[in-house]
Amino acid sequence: MTVELHSGSEVETRAIGRRLASFLGPGDVVLLAGELGAGKTAFAGGLAEGLGIEEPVISPTFVLVRRYAGGFTPLTHADVYRLSSLNELDDLDLFEGSRDGILIVEWGNSVASAMPNDHLRVEIDVTGPSDRLLRLVPHGVWTTRSLKEIVE
Repeated sequence: MTVELHSGSEVETRAIGRRLASFLGPGDVVLLAGELGAGKTAFAGGLAEGLGIEEPVISPTFVLVRRYAGGFTPLTHADVYRLSSLNELDDLDLFEGSRDGILIVEWGNSVASAMPNDHLRVEIDVTGPSDRLLRLVPHGVWTTRSLKEIVE
């Protein structure tokens, strides 16, 4: 069941990411979709905070992948915006590198066909200067997980 959440600021978007972190465990994959400037990195930063990672999360656009190990669960944060093919995705070795942690992929909609069936897609739509609509769209085993608590 898709869950919709409204955010009125970057702070609220980060808070939603923090709340989602409590639902995640090793092996989970989260795909982020949204236009440039929608808040994907802010969401990823909030998720990292929820995992106990104190290091600031910055977009891995130019390095493609950043790994954070300082929290309760390791986090691999990828940005696939600059990839031109799924073969380049294979070269990043994302799944092996994040097997014991959580993988979050910005621009994940562009590589969804190469992702595991069991993943959560977070769609972020810009609805105003600071307003966002976030849709949590479960796939695979995620369809059996309750995401209602994130709304509260």
